[in-house]
Amino acid sequence: MAAASFADSVPDLTGRLAIITGANSGLGFGLTGRLARAGAEVILAVRSAEKGTAAAERVRSELPGAKLDVRVLDLASLDSIAAFATTVASDGRPVDILINNAGVMAPPKRMTTADGFELQFGSNHLGPFALTAQLLPALRSAEKP
Repeated sequence: MAAASFADSVPDLTGRLAIITGANSGLGFGLTGRLARAGAEVILAVRSAEKGTAAAERVRSELPGAKLDVRVLDLASLDSIAAFATTVASDGRPVDILINNAGVMAPPKRMTTADGFELQFGSNHLGPFALTAQLLPALRSAEKP
């Protein structure tokens, strides 16, 4: 018996809201397409609006009915995280899925976030923690499957 594919294991997500950080490339881009194909509305949380818009257009070229929203989020900035979380909260919708995917790997020299933390630690750990904490009310209000 053949193993179930990933496509078979994703349930119908119609009416669900997902946020994916780093959704314009790599794993985040692949997950954006897969969740949109399952019917989810996906917020592409990206540092570059231009790259996010291009990614959304690529998904829509294969899935014209995809419900995608590109929003700027820089996980290396607590101000950006707070602004992003505020816009999500102002939408007044529960967040069903949060995928903290974005990250940086081995910067060539020591760099820091806008708040003075080492870049890799700030972007890969502190930023996603702060984002999750600020989105907790919207995550907790999501209907349980």
